[in-house]
Amino acid sequence: MDHARLGRSGLQVSRLCLGTMTFGLQSDEATGFAIMDRAAEAGVDFLDSSDAYPLGGDLASRGRTEEIIGRWMLGKRDRFIIATKCFAPTGPAPFDAGNSRKHIMSAVDASLRRLQTDYIDLYQLHGYDLDTPIDETLGALDDLVHSGKVRYIGCSNFLTYQLVRAIGRSETLRLARFDSVQPRYNLLFRQVERDMLPFCEEDGVGVIPYNPIAGGLLSGKHSGSAPPPEGRFTLGWAGQMYQERYWNERAFETVGALRKLADQAGTSLVTLSVAWVLASKAVTAPIIGASRPEQLDPSLAAAEYKLDPDLKRQMDELTYEYRLGDAAR
Repeated sequence: MDHARLGRSGLQVSRLCLGTMTFGLQSDEATGFAIMDRAAEAGVDFLDSSDAYPLGGDLASRGRTEEIIGRWMLGKRDRFIIATKCFAPTGPAPFDAGNSRKHIMSAVDASLRRLQTDYIDLYQLHGYDLDTPIDETLGALDDLVHSGKVRYIGCSNFLTYQLVRAIGRSETLRLARFDSVQPRYNLLFRQVERDMLPFCEEDGVGVIPYNPIAGGLLSGKHSGSAPPPEGRFTLGWAGQMYQERYWNERAFETVGALRKLADQAGTSLVTLSVAWVLASKAVTAPIIGASRPEQLDPSLAAAEYKLDPDLKRQMDELTYEYRLGDAAR
């Protein structure tokens, strides 16, 4: 497994990152352990989580994913890069969410306890908080870096202007700046190519894209003529979000055309889709995931797959329309 620098930091991470949001709801603890074992065997040493996971859960289940990771990590913490996030509600009070100093400080301590560690390699804001001044948020993150609880900081689901402003304020105030951003990015959602990816490449911000196979739609296994099967597209509150993102006639037509290209290339559409994301010069490590260990294999294969330039051009042309639009995330 190749490694790459995270942004302009000195941190080296594997070129694929394992997403863990299925652990604790879609996947039980034993399955989560098996998925992490499989990824580690393939050389993945970069794991991403959040205090909001498992995906599709409620307040009662939040933090369960970090607990599973913490138990798996016992005795091998120093061999892995652990990333997690805060922002989503973790309790009933208004201050149990967002990017205020109060919530960030409480959230990081709770994550450390669940992960059974004394530091987090990459701590990220899971969303942008319109109700908290960005200077307050950046000051809290800077304090966490200086305290040693956090090594590097990043963000997820920021719009480009929010990312640029945050970095500008951190440089003006001489605070720790974001080393990475996590945007949604795949063949069916390419809007970040217009502004965010060029900015990140030029300014040295690592890009850790999520949804590289569009919640599983780019596996090619789903049919638009049937209701969504049990899984990502039906999972609690998240199922509706994924259906709104991808479950439409045009997306299924595009997936059909992409599957023909994959068949002609003699490879899995999943492998091809992840390899396409990896081919972007701005991308550090796509976040791959699974609800069963065997589902990881085609995504892991993308790390070694050599994407033919002509094939990439055909994929780019086929999905150009997905560069358009103004989705918030």
